[in-house]
Amino acid sequence: MRPRVIPFLLAWVLALVAPLPAASPMAAQTPANGDVVHVIASFSILGDLVRQVGGDAVRVTTLIGPGTDAHTYDPAPADLVLLSEADVVFENGLGFEPWLDGFYESAQPPGARVVVTEGITPRAAGEDHDTGDGGAAPDEGDERGQFDPHIWHDVANAVVIVSNIRDALVAADPAHTSEFAANAAAAITRLEALDASIREQVATLPEERRKLVTSHDTFGYFADAYGFEVLGTALGSLSSEAGDPSARDIALLIEEIETAGVPAIFAENVGNVDLMASIAAEAGVTLAPTLYTDALGPEGSPGATYEAMMQSNVSTIVTALGASS
Repeated sequence: MRPRVIPFLLAWVLALVAPLPAASPMAAQTPANGDVVHVIASFSILGDLVRQVGGDAVRVTTLIGPGTDAHTYDPAPADLVLLSEADVVFENGLGFEPWLDGFYESAQPPGARVVVTEGITPRAAGEDHDTGDGGAAPDEGDERGQFDPHIWHDVANAVVIVSNIRDALVAADPAHTSEFAANAAAAITRLEALDASIREQVATLPEERRKLVTSHDTFGYFADAYGFEVLGTALGSLSSEAGDPSARDIALLIEEIETAGVPAIFAENVGNVDLMASIAAEAGVTLAPTLYTDALGPEGSPGATYEAMMQSNVSTIVTALGASS
């Protein structure tokens, strides 16, 4: 795990924001003089959903951009300054952004801090995946805590997230209530259609072929929602920061792949593709096209938005697992 530099950066940021009046970190700050609300989204998937709801009435800054692994993120001084000046800060919660806790404890900026997963029942770390025998056990001392944070892989959870974003933006800027409500309603309609599309595609895949092997333990919510089993992960962890697996761990995973007879395994856009390629070669299976997991893809890619990411993932999974062994 990389050393965190937050304590040193916080001291620097605190010196910059010291003149700001003290306020509760959960208190909303209404923009003055008709200014556009400035909001922060912690990572790219959340940033896309915030933009869909906020529309032209908000200015969105995403801290952890496309293709960047949130598990290994260390905030730069400029990021902490942006956080201190934002009207609203949107985060996933569930231990996905542990560095934010230290920032808020020390800086106490005036903008609202919004955990978008409020109202969603999280999966416990290591909880069984649908019909599977069990997911990876949580790491001892894992800073991500006891819950699986990858909640967006179930589209029904994204609907709740959009509703939470809408409510937070209305609280921050009541003058644009109708715009936020209309944007959220349109987004929810698209998400419901996306969920139906995923289910239709999965229905074409025989149940005995719905088995996933991925880089790290990202697809628990997806498996629960859409009827898959997560056989195993290369890192055996909710975090991609867990380090390389041991030779024994890899051998056990290869044995499980061979026993299950899956035709393909999956790397992730923020994971170690070379490691997954080696495992696939040893197991004699295909390494499928890369899945988008903890981050969107770059602009113009199949995973440039949340909806595109989910469609790309399910298409890749169904195609790869539907192939003959």
